[in-house]
Amino acid sequence: MIDGTAWVTVGAITGLLILSGFFSGSETALTAASRGRLRTAADKGNRGARGALKALALKEDNERLIGGILLGNNLANVLATSLATVLFTSVLGEGGVAAATLVMTALVVIFAEVLPKTYAINNPERGASFVARPIGAIITILSPVVAVVRLLVRAVLRPFGVRIEAGENMLSVKEEIAGAIALGHSEGVVEKEHRDRILGALDLEDRTVEEIMLHRSGIEMIDADARPEAILSQALQSPHTRLPVYRNEQENIIGLIHAKDLLREMGRLMRGDDAPGLGGFDITHVATKPYFVPETTTLDDQMRQFLRRHTHFALVVDEYGALQGLITLEDILEEIVGEITDEFDVDDELNLTPGADGTYLIDGGMTVRDLNRATDWNLPDEEANTIAGLVIHEAQSIPVEGQCFSFHGFRFEVAKRVQNRLTKLKIRQL
Repeated sequence: MIDGTAWVTVGAITGLLILSGFFSGSETALTAASRGRLRTAADKGNRGARGALKALALKEDNERLIGGILLGNNLANVLATSLATVLFTSVLGEGGVAAATLVMTALVVIFAEVLPKTYAINNPERGASFVARPIGAIITILSPVVAVVRLLVRAVLRPFGVRIEAGENMLSVKEEIAGAIALGHSEGVVEKEHRDRILGALDLEDRTVEEIMLHRSGIEMIDADARPEAILSQALQSPHTRLPVYRNEQENIIGLIHAKDLLREMGRLMRGDDAPGLGGFDITHVATKPYFVPETTTLDDQMRQFLRRHTHFALVVDEYGALQGLITLEDILEEIVGEITDEFDVDDELNLTPGADGTYLIDGGMTVRDLNRATDWNLPDEEANTIAGLVIHEAQSIPVEGQCFSFHGFRFEVAKRVQNRLTKLKIRQL
């Protein structure tokens, strides 16, 4: 027969199960809640703003948060199980231990774990804002014990090379955004163009000017010693507004000329009764000082430099000061928004329409990143910037025309080679 003491024990067990469920649901809500959504809720200043701010503060130190919640949760579960064992033993004798184990396992799993966690995961931000204050108070009370537990955990993990810093986020904000965008695209929620723009902006600080610069072999330059008529004709026929000026050899860049400055100087020399004519033209009078940047500069830093210096054009040099290429502000912006063209640009857009057998004919100078963005492929770009560079890297040689390779799930065929350059490649996904 169950007396009054037994009913008190039953009530205590019920309360401890509810407390355990609260800890379990709080753990799920606080760990699953997005910091971005919590920040948005806090900035809106609505009814749950204070709770959202408190939840953000708790998530700053995940180790302390998890340690406090798990400590409280396990205390509740162990105490509830001990009371149930005493209760069932007093009623059933020696068989009470087995009965208490079975009953408490079922109650803890259903009501203290699965049910609260399922409820919390459906709206983690709202749940986190609601439980942040009481959980914060409990963690503060248990902080001495949590501190000892943290020290023991770190001492055990240190021999394995694992070091944990307080407040260190296991996943950076940038990686979290990139992962969410990629997942949204795979589920059809985010369009490919939107995904490419956002990921392109996030990648600027991880990529260098070397990866997107125009190689020196493709730079159009003006010879400072050329005749004025030849310089004028070249500037008028060029699709570019700014052109580097060299003297004697192309490595010796002495300035940068803008088409507007050139035309103004030509107008001054040719117009008027006392105009000296083209014979008085000196390109060094209108050329501006060249701007050089190292090839290891990140795109994010280079864009800031362009904006600060109010210029759009820079020449890229290596560690020895040798010219490697050039980069413009437009090149960096194209990494975000895609190809930018105007009425003066040469139409060099590549035909990315596959043939009957699914083969693409690709220019060897096309970057791996541009091809991946255009076709949604995942060719690696860590070892080479261009498609030709990728083939040479994998082949460990300079292939000849007609030579074929298969790697990374694709078949590559050298369609055309000019000297040591692979100018055309056929690519087909296996």
